[in-house]
Amino acid sequence: MLARALTHALVGLEARPVEVEAHLQRGVPGFSIVGLPDKACQEAKERVRSGITSAELEWPLRRITVNLAPAGLRKEGSGFDLPIALAILAASRQVPPERLAEHAAVGELALDGRVRPVPGALVAAEAARRAGVSRLLCPPESAPEAALAGIEPVPVRHLAEARAYLRGTFEPPPVDPIRPTTNGSHPDLAEVRGQERARRALELAAAGRHNLLLAGPPGTGKTMLARRLPGILPALSLEQALEVTRIHSVAGVLPPGQPLLERPPFRAPHHTASTAAIVGGGSGPRPGEASLAHQGVLLLDELGEFHRPALEALRQPLEDGFVAVSRVQGQCIFPARIRLVGTMNLCPCGARGDPAAECTCSPQRLASYRDKLSRALLDRFDLVVVVPRARSQELGAPGEPSAAVRERVEAAVARKRPALSAGAEKLLDRAVDSLPLSARGKSKVGRVAATVAALAGEDTVLPEHVAEALSYRSPSELAAWT
Repeated sequence: MLARALTHALVGLEARPVEVEAHLQRGVPGFSIVGLPDKACQEAKERVRSGITSAELEWPLRRITVNLAPAGLRKEGSGFDLPIALAILAASRQVPPERLAEHAAVGELALDGRVRPVPGALVAAEAARRAGVSRLLCPPESAPEAALAGIEPVPVRHLAEARAYLRGTFEPPPVDPIRPTTNGSHPDLAEVRGQERARRALELAAAGRHNLLLAGPPGTGKTMLARRLPGILPALSLEQALEVTRIHSVAGVLPPGQPLLERPPFRAPHHTASTAAIVGGGSGPRPGEASLAHQGVLLLDELGEFHRPALEALRQPLEDGFVAVSRVQGQCIFPARIRLVGTMNLCPCGARGDPAAECTCSPQRLASYRDKLSRALLDRFDLVVVVPRARSQELGAPGEPSAAVRERVEAAVARKRPALSAGAEKLLDRAVDSLPLSARGKSKVGRVAATVAALAGEDTVLPEHVAEALSYRSPSELAAWT
């Protein structure tokens, strides 16, 4: 007896169709899974056997062979449990095989038969829709996420419910419609006192998707400023929200009860994070922090403490907007259009740049600290701001709230990108020789100047806009790194 069930295997951010074939034949009872399963997938044998018996269903006393086709595609994870169990039940005629063929299935089985969620429900539902299947059997927690793909999710809490549904004796409850969420609240920019130049740079970074480096002595508010950048970013469009949700779903970090991420993500990994954790990778490639921050903010606090290979690995995604992870089996592409924000001290002891303290770092220690950041990486920061210690008179009145700044940012984003005027172009050409600027640096200054003009409501980039953009790459700002 033979029966089939449809499911999907995750390969990067893609879901590849997998046909689960269950064959029952006479002979010594046994259970084997073939088709290049990994360790977690092989362990499905015990979960499926226990789940079927715990659901008070009949375990076939036959020789059971489950094939996961195509055989050349590696199958990873526990999401194959539910389709394997349903294929075995269909082969033993405990559920109608023709009814099962109209559905795809994904989910992990507990030993008592409960169905647990697994990463990637959204991409599995999208792949099922492309395969012409209109219904997906899945855990209730994954149903709202699967509904985003335009497919009808069938939430089942237990294997017994899945069997009853396929036999027509149980109707799952409807899936609640997705309600708008804020993905949590961000701290308000009004809490920052003083630091007008850094606040202005933050607004430019938000409006123009620019990378920002905040440097200065400890206690000047660098991290406080950086953590308030997400609060002034515009909301994601539906297309962007689906793209971001897809990445978080595959990574298994989608917040409970939030099937759709509508606000730009914010990620702040610890400085001990590995290269694979930052840009993605692993034996079965998974997205890293750069991709989890796609369309949002990646904060690297204490930038000089990160491992240099991890920092250098960011150079390609900062330019291209994606991470390409290559393996023998092929290449996985993870989107990574981010606003990179780095914060760091000007020296290892932190006293440099503070008029109230004396730097005790030796030239050798200072040189080693500077070597953590290559010139190529520093050149990818559009905005470099040295944050000084605030004076007492600057610590009085609260600053402008995030809501007011976000309104200006949204208006600037909605404007058509301004073109350079003749005077602005001439000033930019002179700056190439006087600063000097690299070709990449010139392009970045032009982009920042266009953002300055957009925030000012101008249709043309004027020389004063270029002058402000150049001030964020001036020798005084870069003196600590040259």
